Amino acid sequence: MSGILYVTGTPIGNLEDITLRQLRILEEVDFIAAEDTRVTRGLLTHFELKTPLVSYHAHSGTGIAQQICDRIAAGESCAVVTDAGMPCISDPGEELVRLCRERGIPVQAVPGPSAVVTALSVCGGATAQFSFYGFLPVEKKPRRALLETLAAQTATSVLYEAPHKLLRTLTDLRETLGEDRVLSLCRELTKLHEEVLRMTLGEACAYYEAHAPRGEFVLVLDGAPPERALDAQDALALARMYLAQGLSPAAAAKLAARETGSPKNEIYRRLHEDGTPA
Repeated sequence: MSGILYVTGTPIGNLEDITLRQLRILEEVDFIAAEDTRVTRGLLTHFELKTPLVSYHAHSGTGIAQQICDRIAAGESCAVVTDAGMPCISDPGEELVRLCRERGIPVQAVPGPSAVVTALSVCGGATAQFSFYGFLPVEKKPRRALLETLAAQTATSVLYEAPHKLLRTLTDLRETLGEDRVLSLCRELTKLHEEVLRMTLGEACAYYEAHAPRGEFVLVLDGAPPERALDAQDALALARMYLAQGLSPAAAAKLAARETGSPKNEIYRRLHEDGTPA
């Protein structure tokens, strides 16, 4: 008889957030698939648990995931965990769940804290509707595409970011969404030095140019005002119309930005990509 894959949450910071069920599962399973065995070993040691660990992370590859599935199919039970929070959300555990489902292996959730929901609950912005995007892509083209999506998004958007990449991300967001878009920057959630700052993108860039970012960040972006959230293509079309009327690219971008709410720099950049002389 097949075993079970337990998708098991762990604390995102404060170890007191662990649940009785999580402790029981982590003790009872045959082995734990951990993103970083050193981190998970520290958690187990704190609670005096000695369950065997196997390494399973973003670079493990499908072969390792298949080996874990083989063990569960043969009757062993496994808890998959991430370094902090709920695994399998913007996390390599996603593939493991998919493979188990494809093979008919039972998958059960042992829910725990999530940095996304935790940040939303304390950010002070609108939370009835939101979209989670994980980390911004590093590659230029998909990164630009996602930034343009965020610029037109009227619902709240949630992103993750590492401290050493934060300022670049804030700068890109400011250039695409405009310096007046409001966001909450949440770091060290549930830990001793938890901090939630709510400010505009312009203010955030200035703040973190003066203060080195520390800790992992959850960025909660307010949505674009509905009356200003026109499609980026509409703003570009309007700017092209002004160009045809004889305005300079800079003047056309400025006027289209004023009328649509789209960032002036973004309109100007796309005009330049069209081959419009500066």
